[in-house]
Amino acid sequence: MKRKLFTSESVTEGHPDKICDQISDAILDEIIKDDKYARVACECVTTTGTVFVMGEITTSSYVDIQKIVRETVREIGYDRGKYGFDCDTCAVLTSINEQSKDIALGVDASLEYKEGDSDKYDEIGAGDQGMVFGYACNETEEYMPLPISLAHKLTRKLTELRKSKTLDYLRPDGKSQVTVEYIDDKPVRVDAIVVSTQHDPNVTTEKLREDIKNKLILEVIPKELIDENTRIYINPTGRFEIGGPMGDSGLTGRKIIVDTYGGFARHGGGAFSGKDPTKVDRSGAYMARYIAKNLVAAGLADRAEVGISYAIGVAKPVSIYVDTFGTGKISEERLSEIVDEYFDTRPAAIIDILDLRRPIYKQTAAYGHFGRDDLDLSWEKLDKVEELKKRIKINK
Repeated sequence: MKRKLFTSESVTEGHPDKICDQISDAILDEIIKDDKYARVACECVTTTGTVFVMGEITTSSYVDIQKIVRETVREIGYDRGKYGFDCDTCAVLTSINEQSKDIALGVDASLEYKEGDSDKYDEIGAGDQGMVFGYACNETEEYMPLPISLAHKLTRKLTELRKSKTLDYLRPDGKSQVTVEYIDDKPVRVDAIVVSTQHDPNVTTEKLREDIKNKLILEVIPKELIDENTRIYINPTGRFEIGGPMGDSGLTGRKIIVDTYGGFARHGGGAFSGKDPTKVDRSGAYMARYIAKNLVAAGLADRAEVGISYAIGVAKPVSIYVDTFGTGKISEERLSEIVDEYFDTRPAAIIDILDLRRPIYKQTAAYGHFGRDDLDLSWEKLDKVEELKKRIKINK
């Protein structure tokens, strides 16, 4: 038997990096609500008492960035000074420019469109060069790796316990980490669980550890995955009073593994938050996940990773590959042909097929962009499964 341990982490919406992701996507949503063709590359930095918003934005709409920042920070829960950060008194600085005209040349009209041999989906080119990856596996109902799935469920529940005031001493910053034991590539048990949460200075470590174990961990982690050898660490240092931007600086796009597959699959060259769908860092990664999930759900593989690469200003991808890690029911060469036949991976096609010119992004900025059973996301749909099954049946 082949035994291995694999670990993934998640962070709450009050983590400094996730504050920045949510602010970037809140600004994107507000812009795209009024101007769906806006070009947005919005990033954010936060530290003690300060939020700095920067980037390149070309739009016909006006948005109040100060207001969006403060409302987002308030929703997260940093609404008083004793939490170390206050939405009403923090400084909000901005430095916004328009998108480079050199970049716009390639996005406004693709190489194919300029050469005249094109259709409507060749109208825009990729906003940059780069590679993106999508992944899916059949070890959970949401077609995600078990470690990241459990880690996200812990942080979402931790935030729920805070916001519902079930545990009224909790504060916004927090983390989880789950280690799963695999035997012959199948998850069999949880080997270790780590939860660290910011808290009120008046709660005792003993009380916090008891509550987090009973009201969070044992409620979220399936009982059959925990045994007498499962190690549980709750606030291992003993105290976590200073958190959020006061405890650490934050930056948009710094939690890319948390955003995707917990390290179980490759990650492309760019982060997601704050980028409009002409940026293939985001839209291409969503399409790659959509393809991989439908392939696995159709029974064509137990695990699938789809990689797509682009050249700036060119609509058609430079390359597409499918890796099933030896679990494919048909050859990877045939799978690649099927992907080319059933999925259009040009940027304009992705935007249309997944309906991405909508204010849907802020909700993805914490707890992962994939496998979200709490959200209705177009790239998580399984609407190609029956077509794929029929295609394989015909070819048999």
